[in-house]
Amino acid sequence: MINFGIKDIIDILIIALLLYYVYRMMKNSGTLSLFYGVLVFFVVWVLASEIFDMRLTGSILDKFMSIGLIILVIIFQDQIKRFLIDLGSQGRLKNFKRFFRHEKSDGEGHARVMAVVYACMSMSKSKTGALIVFQRKMPLTDYEKTGDIIDANVNVRLIENIFFKNSPLHDGAMIIAEHRIKSVGCILPVSHDMNIPKNLGLRHRAALGMSQATDAVCVIVSEETGGISVAKDGTITTRVSAPDLEHILSESLVEA
Repeated sequence: MINFGIKDIIDILIIALLLYYVYRMMKNSGTLSLFYGVLVFFVVWVLASEIFDMRLTGSILDKFMSIGLIILVIIFQDQIKRFLIDLGSQGRLKNFKRFFRHEKSDGEGHARVMAVVYACMSMSKSKTGALIVFQRKMPLTDYEKTGDIIDANVNVRLIENIFFKNSPLHDGAMIIAEHRIKSVGCILPVSHDMNIPKNLGLRHRAALGMSQATDAVCVIVSEETGGISVAKDGTITTRVSAPDLEHILSESLVEA
C-alpha cells in the first residue's frame, strides 16, 4: 500500500509552484516552446528511469539531464537572476530591507513620474522618438554602462533635450533609477518575438526585450506616429494616454 501524507502534498505543491513560475517566466521571455520541450523531455526521463525502469534509455537520459541543466543555466542566466531577485524582494525580506533603506518621499516619486509624463506628452506632439527605462527591483547597472553616465535630476526640459533629434544621445535609451537619470544613450536587448506587430519599430522591440530580460518598465514615444507605448513584464501596450501612463508608472514604481 502506498503511503501518501502531508509531506507528499507539500512536495507536489512546491514542484507545481516552481513549474508555474518557470512557465510564466518563459512566456514573458518569448521562449514558451522551449519550456514545453524541456517539460516533455523531463516526463520521458521520469517514465524511463523511475516508472518503467528502462536501464539503457534511463542511463542515456541521465547523461543528457546532467549536461542539459548546465546548458539551461547558461542560456537562461538572466531569467534565473531575475527569479532570485524577485524571490529576495518578497515578504519579510522586502520589509526588512525597507526598514534599513532610506526611501524617498511619495511626493518626490510622484514628481518624477509627472516629469516623465509631461515630457512624453510634449515629445508625442512633436513626434520626437524616445525610450525611457524605469528600474524596479532588478539592478540595471550593466545596461547603464552601455551609455553615458550623467546621474542627473529628473526634469522635463532635460528629458526633451536629450531626445531632441539633433542630440547625439537621442538614439539610445534613458535609464532612470533611484529617482535620478542614471544613464543615457544606452543599448538594450532587442526582442525577437514574432508576434510583435510589424508597424512597431526598433525602439518598441528594444523596450519589449528589456521588459522580458528584466522587470523594468519601458516607455516609448514613436517617432513616426507620436504614439506612446509601455512595455512591462514581457508585454507591450500601445496608444497609452497621459492619465494611463501616470497610473502605470505610479503603480509599478510603488510595487518596486
